[in-house]
Amino acid sequence: MNVAKVLKASGDRPVISFEFFRAKNEKGAQSLEKVLDLLCATRHDYMSVTFGAGGSSREGSYGLIEKLKNERKENVVAYIAGVGLGPDQLTEVLDKFKNFGIETVFVIQGDEPQDDAGFTAHPDAFSHASDLLKFIKERYDFCLGAAGYPEGHIKAESLEKDIEFAKLKQDNGAEYLVAQYFYDNQFFYDYVDKCRAAGITIPIIPGIMPIYTLKLTEILSSVCGSAIPADVRKRLDSIPADDKDGVVQYGIELATAQCRDLLKHGVAGLHFYTMNRGKSVNAIVTALEKDGLV
Repeated sequence: MNVAKVLKASGDRPVISFEFFRAKNEKGAQSLEKVLDLLCATRHDYMSVTFGAGGSSREGSYGLIEKLKNERKENVVAYIAGVGLGPDQLTEVLDKFKNFGIETVFVIQGDEPQDDAGFTAHPDAFSHASDLLKFIKERYDFCLGAAGYPEGHIKAESLEKDIEFAKLKQDNGAEYLVAQYFYDNQFFYDYVDKCRAAGITIPIIPGIMPIYTLKLTEILSSVCGSAIPADVRKRLDSIPADDKDGVVQYGIELATAQCRDLLKHGVAGLHFYTMNRGKSVNAIVTALEKDGLV
């Protein structure tokens, strides 16, 4: 499935996608199967699979891609991360994607694997996702997606500089951007305006990260640089520490409200970071369906 073509042909119908990562153990694999049972039956257009640069992680990603495509008969977008991998290794991965029948590849720089003691970065690895996009575009006919950062990449010197890199991603072959998640929609609206002013014309899809647990939210915020607004933090603080279901339900309510507002502002789609969980995303999309928004 070519995501750019689907976005172009969708008209007023938002394109819905769910993101997954490979299970790290048997318990995780069993849990993921149940999540897939639920979310494969939930309104969506495609599923994406993240990429691990380490050997075992890479094989796990391949396995999940094959499972979704061949067993679940899903439209699949495959991630590729350039971190630490040389041109020959990248070519091997991309050739595998081609053999799997993948048509769209989502390109990121990524982070070095923390759970692969044998991983050694290749001396000729690309430093930026924009370089990897250029490498792929010159050699393959994949539709290419890339990441955008409404609050600026955590390592960027400024949001403006980060938007310059987003423009370079477009120039080097990216046909759409998926935005890092945010909890204040104004970040996204301002980002889109600045991107358009900088000459970025490709679709920009908001990423949605429902709040699953307080601990995970704090960790992701520190790693990704996505702010937790004062009103969100106040609401989370009001939920008893042992009320895990209460946190999940608030996360559903918050993300549903975010999505309603985004859709009413005419976004072309919604990309859900599932964290290999199903209840929240299913509840959000089902609510949007009842509203007639998706």
